[in-house]
Amino acid sequence: MGEYFRDNGMHALIIYDDLSKQAVAYRQMSLLLRRPPGREAFPGDVFYLHSRLLERAAKRSDQTGAGSSTALPVIETQAGDVSAYIPTNVIPITDGQICSETELFYRGIRPAINVGL
Repeated sequence: MGEYFRDNGMHALIIYDDLSKQAVAYRQMSLLLRRPPGREAFPGDVFYLHSRLLERAAKRSDQTGAGSSTALPVIETQAGDVSAYIPTNVIPITDGQICSETELFYRGIRPAINVGL
């Protein structure tokens, strides 16, 4: 639907909530289908799947409609560990990151955003 708006000269915001859970579901389906597992039992093409999804966000030129789509993927980390497999695959695809931290939230800082990834 967002691509329709982009292709017709409008602007779209697409929020993918949450690519971590999508990757876990994809891993479970792949294991059930007996596809060969890779690192942390994720299928080898999970990075390709995420990059193909996120790289569809674009700004069209004036000749092709002048619309745009912006993607905001959400990644859940375990105990704030951005070095896990899925976060390390999604971070290089994105232009920037906004990290929220439970510790800041509990100290009363809201929004609990850590600007220094």
